[in-house]
Amino acid sequence: AATAPAAKRPLPSRATVPADGRPTLQDLQSSTAKHQKVKATRGFRGFITRATGGAISPGPGKKERLEIERLERIRRPLDGPRNIAVVNLKGGAHKTTASLMIAATLGVARGGNVLAWDNNETRGTLGWRGVPTEHHRTAVDLLHDIETLRSPSASSADLDPYVRPQGEMRFDILASDEDPGSAALIDDRAFGELDEALSRFYRIKVIDTGNNVRASNWLAAVKSADQLVIISTVREDTFNAAAWMIDELRATGLGEQVDHAVTILSHSSKGRFDPTLRSRLLAHFGAHTRAVAEVPYEQQFVDGTHLDWNRVSKGTKKAWLDATALIVDGL
Repeated sequence: AATAPAAKRPLPSRATVPADGRPTLQDLQSSTAKHQKVKATRGFRGFITRATGGAISPGPGKKERLEIERLERIRRPLDGPRNIAVVNLKGGAHKTTASLMIAATLGVARGGNVLAWDNNETRGTLGWRGVPTEHHRTAVDLLHDIETLRSPSASSADLDPYVRPQGEMRFDILASDEDPGSAALIDDRAFGELDEALSRFYRIKVIDTGNNVRASNWLAAVKSADQLVIISTVREDTFNAAAWMIDELRATGLGEQVDHAVTILSHSSKGRFDPTLRSRLLAHFGAHTRAVAEVPYEQQFVDGTHLDWNRVSKGTKKAWLDATALIVDGL
């Protein structure tokens, strides 16, 4: 914020209030503020509000109150840029799907300023799964031109040639290298340079990661994370990979990241989830991480096409709202 002119005296704080206890500006504002009543917009209560033109306006029901509370949690202000790292060491564990849905939920709810970043050391698929754009530049191209973003005069417009806007979902994608013949690698040093530059322009970065726990850029993403998200399907190979990764992180001194993490179990088929297996997974990951959420099967994700927000079912959007609220709680 701009500094106030020297000629103007600042408003008194509580520390300068006279001993007789006269009220401050904050006291006046608190006592005169008008608290707007929240009106129902859905269901029968919402119908009454609309039918009477607001003359009769009942408050929202339980279901709508819960949704309002979730959105308030997601929209809460942050005091600086934040990183969310989505991890599992197994391919097909829904890391990219989770990164897209978390970024989309944040973008729609918060109104933008969100980046989904594919931090694969070689080649990832996040760029393919997003809304197509005219250019095909990636994190490697941005790294080559990083000095542009370091300039004091740099603006978000300087990022346009490198990121891929996702339309109504109101987030951008920074893709990983998509050239199969390229030998370019993003290591921990490169990750740090990109992270520092991108933090000037994005409030939240959702980082999709690779499958190599010993890759330097993978470790850099995990160490930079303000919130770790452990994603797994309910297949034996992916939840075992997630459990092994947790053990590995604890063994390498990153136990606090695990303690603070959120686990998301993604249902990868329409079939009934074995209740015994479900209980065991909830118990195992619940013992290691701060919270566990479940998200339902969604046919669009199985297709592997780019994310179309309008085709995502209401139930799936609600589940990701719940999961994203838990994630933002940790930021």
